[in-house]
Amino acid sequence: MSSGLSTSDTAPTSESSPEVRSARRKTSHLKEVPETLELRESLRARCADIAARLDRATPMTKDEMEQVARRALEEADLPEAYLGWMMVMISSEFWKESLAAVPPERRLFLLPHCLKHAEGCPAEYDQFGMNCKECGACSIADFRGLAEDMGYRVLVAEGSPVVMKIIVGGYVDAVVGVACLNVLEKAIDKVLLAGIPCMAVPLLSSDCRNTKVDEPWVNEMIRTPYKPAQTVTRSYVHLMRAASDLFKPESMDTLAPRIRTKLALGENAVGVSDIEGMDAISATEHIAYDFLSRGGKHSRPFITLAAFDAMTGGRATGPDADVAISEFPISVRRAAMSIETFHKASLVHDDIEDDDAYRYGQPAVHRRFGIPTAINVGDYLIGLGYRLLSRNEDDVPSEARVDVLDALAAAHMRLAEGQGSELLWRDGKDRRLTPLDALKVYALKTSPAFEAALLSGVRMAGDSAPYRDAIRTFSRNMGVAFQILNDLGDWIGDDSNKMSAGGDVFGGRPTLLWALALQGLPEKDSERLLELAESDCGLSDAERLTQVRKLYEQAGVFETALKLVDKHQARAEKVADEIDVEELRRLLYFLVDTVLERPELPTPAVVSLGITAPLG
Repeated sequence: MSSGLSTSDTAPTSESSPEVRSARRKTSHLKEVPETLELRESLRARCADIAARLDRATPMTKDEMEQVARRALEEADLPEAYLGWMMVMISSEFWKESLAAVPPERRLFLLPHCLKHAEGCPAEYDQFGMNCKECGACSIADFRGLAEDMGYRVLVAEGSPVVMKIIVGGYVDAVVGVACLNVLEKAIDKVLLAGIPCMAVPLLSSDCRNTKVDEPWVNEMIRTPYKPAQTVTRSYVHLMRAASDLFKPESMDTLAPRIRTKLALGENAVGVSDIEGMDAISATEHIAYDFLSRGGKHSRPFITLAAFDAMTGGRATGPDADVAISEFPISVRRAAMSIETFHKASLVHDDIEDDDAYRYGQPAVHRRFGIPTAINVGDYLIGLGYRLLSRNEDDVPSEARVDVLDALAAAHMRLAEGQGSELLWRDGKDRRLTPLDALKVYALKTSPAFEAALLSGVRMAGDSAPYRDAIRTFSRNMGVAFQILNDLGDWIGDDSNKMSAGGDVFGGRPTLLWALALQGLPEKDSERLLELAESDCGLSDAERLTQVRKLYEQAGVFETALKLVDKHQARAEKVADEIDVEELRRLLYFLVDTVLERPELPTPAVVSLGITAPLG
């Protein structure tokens, strides 16, 4: 990927040779909004001029946007603190033409809660956000009315995770919105990199109460007229939708027809009352299919479909995406579906092993039906996954299906090895752990899923031998970095994890954070940390958590862990740099940029510089 964009350059074309990506820099603190309207107008015009000279065929990465924005600020002799604002403006101008090509009725308009008047607002809230009463006390009703008159779908729910669900669900094809820079920076990673046309107007402050916005800009953005685009920017949205569509009841009945029952799969999870009167054989199938059909991001089947598409020309990210996807062989769809089936089986078993109460917002399978039934349902899903791969179709050579079967079996075994080592450590008496041992567990538990998903798509498209080593190295580093970030997220209670700070410590999971703390603390403090892992240490969970956090901060584990993420990410990007197929290289970059999202961590009180983490 190019690293030398400027205000006078265009983005790299598809013919340009790949270059090593620039080092990741922290930009989260650079979120000042230019003080005067005159300055904002001037910079906005400058951003429009910059975007007009960029190549719109391929979405920009966050790194590329940052470089363009930095150069623009340097040339205007303006402070670096405006960087985040400039990136949003450049991104909005970059996508303006693509957004205009989407009819208003296929656009989503997002508004933040904080535009309302905090005192006396009569609006009520539901799972999708705020239901504006249109009382006239703030600008929300005016913006909303204009957007709805034009046909937009409107959502007053800043930063809501329902946005991506709406997009992947196929309800909208573009997003316009108003938000603070904190939210918009995350949106650049989550939405824009997927190739979803998106424009935004930043709020003038991040106070979250009675804030303001440049209202004429918002009106202008909403009124963006429909106009077919001259250049179609590549997008992964259609492949995301295709992966999600695999698990709709009608698709499941085509790809993996049910044998015992044809009962409809409803919105709510199947419970005991739903299977009363059903024979036991039919009930097992119904519970398994119900669990397979709900929840999850479907990232693994997406990777398989996207890898197949990348190795067959990349048509599914271009203007004829729907036609290209409709021509995917049924064996490829079944392979993608099988990976998710294995994943869902592991979740059923993981929930039993960890005694987690909920999954996808519903009681876990073992909490609904008991542990024996849940174990059996997980086993059923494993069998279903292998059945999907063994179906005899002529659309893909049989040796390719055998190779995919072998790759998934190997991944399954490595996952079990990683999970087994974790369970044995958890149930043992010795809580000591080295960082290297923790990283080995991570490589076994998380990396095989990335590797199997990529290899399956590549092999279904042709010979995977030239890419096998690269995919394994890429996946190992991606998996380790992802798992570290997942463990960091446990300390801030993110939505995709368990919403329980310190849960890994109290649950007895061998994490890198724990290992780094034991390695970096003085002997007295490391012994105290070991004591805190025991429930009978004489403290409440809240007190234990507070003390563990202090010891983690004392050892500087959060900073060290993020350095390890950076190192493994750099290694994954180096592999991507050397891939000779442009579409596959782009997919690997996309996975790095979207999967490895940094959490906002607590600021440590003390940073130890003497920790020797296993960076090699």
